[in-house]
Parts: sequence; structure tokens; C-alpha cells
Amino acid sequence: MAWNDSGNGKNPWDRGGGSGDGPPDLDKIVRDWQRRFNSLFGGKGGGGRSGSGTAKPPGGAAILIIVLVAIAGWLATGLYRVNADERGVVLRFGAFVTATPPGLRWHLPFPIETVEKVGVTRVNNLRQQTRMLTADENIVVVDLVIQYKNADPNAYLFNVLDPEGTLADISESAIREVIGKNTADFVLLEGRAQIAISTQQLIQEAIDEYGAGIIITTVNLQDTNFPSQVEAAVQDAIKAREDKARLAFEAQSYANDILPKARGESMRRLNDAEAYRARVIADAEGEASRFEQLLVAYEKAPSVTRERLYIEAIEEVFGNSNKVLLDAEGSGNMIYLPIDKLLEQGRGTGAGSTSGSTPQAVSPGSTTTSRRSGDDLRSRRSRQ
Repeated sequence: MAWNDSGNGKNPWDRGGGSGDGPPDLDKIVRDWQRRFNSLFGGKGGGGRSGSGTAKPPGGAAILIIVLVAIAGWLATGLYRVNADERGVVLRFGAFVTATPPGLRWHLPFPIETVEKVGVTRVNNLRQQTRMLTADENIVVVDLVIQYKNADPNAYLFNVLDPEGTLADISESAIREVIGKNTADFVLLEGRAQIAISTQQLIQEAIDEYGAGIIITTVNLQDTNFPSQVEAAVQDAIKAREDKARLAFEAQSYANDILPKARGESMRRLNDAEAYRARVIADAEGEASRFEQLLVAYEKAPSVTRERLYIEAIEEVFGNSNKVLLDAEGSGNMIYLPIDKLLEQGRGTGAGSTSGSTPQAVSPGSTTTSRRSGDDLRSRRSRQ
């Protein structure tokens, strides 16, 4: 059923009870809301129209109060608090005005002035992990931690667009430069403190050139190692180097032990050779002097000197021999006396012992001849 077939002839859109069939009266709705608004702020309500047919304006006092409250709220937005580890940077239309110390402060509200808070005593950390090449062409993984402060708030905010990103790039460049100038052993073992100091100096110099207002407090190498993919091979190489060093120390110890002995032995042999040389020279000089004296004696008495030399030579030959050959008269045989056996037998059995090898029998004539020969030799010596 249509709305106009209800039987009462009322328009469902007409809430005022009118009987028209047209659309709702917009002017009436606006006047209704205006009347409600005026009554809310102290205006006079009523039928919505005066006798002249125009709406009454709202009260001036209410508008003033609204404006004052709005202004007070706007001014209150300029209050801000700066903590003890911060500094406030006041910006007027984006330009630097002043830096405020800690405490409760006020600035001209937005959009005239704004405040940026920068921590100046708080220590910030920047961690980096990079792979890089050493001077001996080894790859190492370096875990670097940088601690820094924002010392100059103005420079920190305006001189560099991204201070943290700039610091990260500078620190990576600095650590690569330092690591690239040193060997892997130096980086992994004794050089970590020196590398940290050199890296901190390079980072600070670069940051100062940019004017970022950052002070580097410390640079720490948390971990320095080879990549996990080659760690097993590197450990084998390190073990081989350690074995090489150990064997080198052992060889040096052996050299320190054997070389002094060899030097001492060489000095002893040199001294022995020098003594032998001196002795041989002295013997040769003595023989030469004796020969010169014999020459003088031979020139004075040739026959006597010749006989004496012969007898001395025979005596020397027979004195060094342990065998005696006797030429017996009337016999063409040479009789052998085993003097060496007799001497050995005398040493082994003592005096009076006759055991052992017995000498061959010697004829009386042979003994007499040997005794006579001995007498002749002694008589010749006495005559000389």
C-alpha cells in the first residue's frame, strides 16, 4: 500500500503535522537547528522568526568566550618538557632559533614554532657486521659496535640529513680501511685493540668533516672470525702454522745445542794442529841443526864419523826390533831367537818361569859369536 493510501492523508516525511504532499521544508530544518544552537549558548529561542521575519544573532559574550578558550588552548600547546639528558631545539617556520636546557619550557605554538628534542648525554649504540679482505687476502667477519653521543644538537639536526645512516656508512668504510692494511693473524689475535683505536680515529675525523655534531666514545670489536663456510679449513691452516712454529723452535733449540759444541771442537782441532805444526817445525829445526853439527864433525874426521853413524843406526834398528838374527861362524844358516816370545812369557809367568814357547837351540859357537860381536861393538864405542 502506498503512503498516500493510508486513509489519513498525512505525509510520512512531514513531521510537523502538515498535510502537504511535497518534499520536507529545508528552511524549516535549518531554522530549527539554528534555534537549538542559540539556546545552547544563551540566545533566545522562540518561533524561529521575529516580527520582522529575520533570525536573531547569537550573544556576543558567548562568541568572545569561545575565542578566548580556543586561544588559551592553542597557547597551551606551546608548553614542552626537556629531560635532563636532552636539549630542546626551537624551530621557527623550520629555521633554528635557540637551544633550550632541561626543564619545563614554552614556545610559540604550531605552526609558528616547533621543538625537536635531541639527547646529548645519552650514549647510543650502532652495531655492524661486515665481511672484508685482509692484507694477506683472507676473508674475515667483523662484528663492530660503535658508541656515540649527539654533542651538538644544531649540527645534528641541520648539517646531515641522516646522521645515523651517515655514521653507519663512515664506520663501515673506516673498518674496511683498517682491516685491509693488516694481516689476518694480526686482526684475529693481538691486533684487536689497535684496530679499534685506529677505526675510532678515522670515524671521528670523517664525522667532523661532515659536521654531524657526533662524538665517538668507543669502538669495540665484539667478534672477529672467519666465515663459517671456511672455518674448518682455516683451523687446519692455523694448526699447520702452529706445528711449523713448534718445529722451528725445536730446530733452533737443537742448533743452539750443537753449534757451540761444533765450535768448541773446531777450536780444539785448530789448537792441536797449531801445536803439531809447532812441534814439527821444532823437530825439523833440531834435525837440521844436528845435521849441520854432524857435517862439521865429518869434515874433521870422515872415517870415524862414518863408523859412528853406522853403529848408531844399527843400534837404533836393533833397539826397536823384538827379533834377533845371529850369523854363526862356519855355518850358512841364520839362527832366529824369539826374543818377543820370551819377553811375553816373562811378563805372563814371572821370573824363573820356563813354560810357553821355547827358543830354538843355539850352538855354542853361535852364542860365542854373538857375544864376540857385542864385545866388538862396545870396544868400537870405547875407542870413539
